[in-house]
Amino acid sequence: MSIGREAPNTHGAVLQNTGDPEPDREFMVTLAKGLAVLSAFGKERTSMTLSEAAALTGLSRATARRILRTLVHTGYVEQNDRQFSLSPNILRLGFAYLATHSWIERAVPLMRELSDRLRDSTSVCILQGTEIIYVARVPTRRIMSVVLAVGSRLPAFHTSMGRVLLGFLDDCEIWRRLKSIQIEPYTHYTITDLQALFDRVRDDHERGFSMVDEELERGLRSIAVPIVDRQGQAVAAINLSTHASRTTRNEMRDTFLPALKELAGQIAQFVG
Repeated sequence: MSIGREAPNTHGAVLQNTGDPEPDREFMVTLAKGLAVLSAFGKERTSMTLSEAAALTGLSRATARRILRTLVHTGYVEQNDRQFSLSPNILRLGFAYLATHSWIERAVPLMRELSDRLRDSTSVCILQGTEIIYVARVPTRRIMSVVLAVGSRLPAFHTSMGRVLLGFLDDCEIWRRLKSIQIEPYTHYTITDLQALFDRVRDDHERGFSMVDEELERGLRSIAVPIVDRQGQAVAAINLSTHASRTTRNEMRDTFLPALKELAGQIAQFVG
């Protein structure tokens, strides 16, 4: 089973009626549709025809055509005959995020130092909906079946960093997100019961860290802590990941956890 995921098709979340009694009158439906088309591209779908874009986003062909032509004109999409694909200019949007969060750049040298010392990979991610997005990563060896890099996404409820960040939400919001996903048994150890997942998120929040042991992929063991700002809110999470054959759970708690908490505290000082 493949774990790596392309950017999710977010048009449903963007375009659907939220049920609010007073919808935002300044909400721009056209912009939301354009973002839905951009989000339809991904690792498994590097190019699309007009018909494919319309089908994937639920838009009419006429609307999809106008959006794609606009994106081509503004330089974010390229057209080759009937195929449309993202242009390198799209990177400006991703780099703009990193540029406005300078603490990420300042964190990388510290992450590299810890990774070199413990000889295992370290990553930082943020939470978006029911997924985590990697914003910094220092790999030491490949321990997953997919290549993880900045921008990669993984299911939040089955990752140590995701559970750490989900724990800062209130109970109702955790349940809302739980019920919005389809639980997949990635391995024999994957927690698939909703109540058990909720309890694990809450328990991990209480103890201040999360350890996920071969739930996402066989042999993958990781431990994560939150990066908390001055207001006590989690802005991101940081983890150390290793192969289960190399590091025991006790070693993760006794050696990795103190070092990870120290690093999270150092990075938190960079957060504005």
